[in-house]
Amino acid sequence: MRNTAKFTTAVLAAGALTLGLTACGSDKDSASDTSGPLVVAASPTPHAEILDYVKDNLAKKAGLDLEVKEFTDYVTPNTATEDGSVGANYFQTQPYLDDFNKKNGTHIVSVVDVHLEPLGLYSHKVKKADDLKSGATVAVPNDTVNEGRALQLLASHGIITLKDGVGTAATPADITKNPKNLEFKELEAAQTPRSLDDVDAAVVNGNYAIEADLKPAQDALVLESAKGNPNSNLLAVKEGHEDDPRVKKLAELLNSPEVKKFIEDEYAGAVLPSF
Repeated sequence: MRNTAKFTTAVLAAGALTLGLTACGSDKDSASDTSGPLVVAASPTPHAEILDYVKDNLAKKAGLDLEVKEFTDYVTPNTATEDGSVGANYFQTQPYLDDFNKKNGTHIVSVVDVHLEPLGLYSHKVKKADDLKSGATVAVPNDTVNEGRALQLLASHGIITLKDGVGTAATPADITKNPKNLEFKELEAAQTPRSLDDVDAAVVNGNYAIEADLKPAQDALVLESAKGNPNSNLLAVKEGHEDDPRVKKLAELLNSPEVKKFIEDEYAGAVLPSF
């Protein structure tokens, strides 16, 4: 999931879109017809690209008929999964999915984690996080989930300490120890890479890092780990369809060594396998 800042707009729009679910549906419920192709709703990059790799290189041998449908919003993939227009989706994180289900009364469940688009700490002024001076200014995304992730990233590397249990809801007010007396500048997520000439460091989302020609694996002072990260992007289905043999095959392929290598080779650290 590439732009967490879009979540609020997407969720607000969900009510209106839900009223028109039949309009975005199909004559045939692709989720219940396990003899047909598995239709998966996905964001274009990297989700649909990863699915296309599976379709072109792995699916036929595994006996999986896979169809990929691209969506550019963060609402329709879930509403289409809920009403059976598609059999699965691949675009979101668990925190977003939980929030969506709660606010929209949907019944979408995770099947398997696939990848992480990691946040990283970047700087044009220092080469290592330890080189940040006392009183340095660090830009962080200002939306709830990404700001919490940014602060958790810094805490996981001992740069700050946070209150126990704050998770991705963390804000600068939850900092309990700040040895370098860092000052935090809260910005729109898309603005964080553009701030690098004006601040000492910035925490930047993976997709915005790519757009700014930053190479996470090489340029980040510290970088989120994919293992066990709750913000991994996942394959999801409507509750009750987890045992669909087509879904099981796709989940296995998405966690295969071939897909892991494809992600590592194609995205050079901007996208990380979560398995």
